Amino acid sequence: MRNLTLLDGQKFQVTIQRLCHQLIENHNDFSNSVILGIQPRGIYLAQRISKELKEIIPSTQIQNGILDITFYRDDFRRGDSPLVPNTTQIDFIIENKKVILIDDVLWTGRTIRAAMDAILAYGRPEKVELLVLVDRRYSRQLPIEADYIGMKVDSISSQKVVVSWEETDKEDKVVLVSENV
Repeated sequence: MRNLTLLDGQKFQVTIQRLCHQLIENHNDFSNSVILGIQPRGIYLAQRISKELKEIIPSTQIQNGILDITFYRDDFRRGDSPLVPNTTQIDFIIENKKVILIDDVLWTGRTIRAAMDAILAYGRPEKVELLVLVDRRYSRQLPIEADYIGMKVDSISSQKVVVSWEETDKEDKVVLVSENV
């Protein structure tokens, strides 16, 4: 296997800050906007984005939650073992709100499709936007594109993009993993 580090250290933090400034440009004081991190790995980016936004604009109250998409996935019944759901934590109304969906990697688009289905169980948002740390271009199976992108990666299907988070993996890093041929 070959590993290529795409993002780490200070560049990782600067990327998150850049994404926050883009959000501020479009959402101002976030009074009509909410942030939803997609389980399992999008929650770490959502927490980082929320924390950074609070540091940039301390007076802002940003509603954020966690969205579990387990039972909305199109591969829900395909595995050999039952899927174990995570926890959804949404303690606010999303009806007529601007929802910012957050995930770590956008690849085929199927996770985002499932997330959009899951959101509707909590109301009808005014608008849904997508923020991802990594956009794996050329791999989309559904017509889904991110509104906010930390970085774009051109990769083939045999490669993996692995995002490590300090909270769980002891470091912030994005690595492209390739099988030796």
